Amino acid sequence: MTLHDLMRARWRVAVLLSVAVIVIYFGFVLLVAFDKPLMAARVMPGLSVGILLGALVIALSWVATWIYVRWANGPYDRALKRLKDGGA
Repeated sequence: MTLHDLMRARWRVAVLLSVAVIVIYFGFVLLVAFDKPLMAARVMPGLSVGILLGALVIALSWVATWIYVRWANGPYDRALKRLKDGGA
């Protein structure tokens, strides 16, 4: 793997996770804007679908960050170290 290949892999992972988070956020905002009755529906007393989905948006953002950090600190760093050490 070359440095160029590694940088392309980093770019792909970053873009994929960024797009996923953007779709999740905008999907939530669009639901709030265009489907208020769904968002107001009660899952249980004191908990609406909107609150539940809002918490899920935050949790999924953390998960996306965790995925990137795991990848960057694992396979990416190992491949970068191999390149720095002159190995293939």
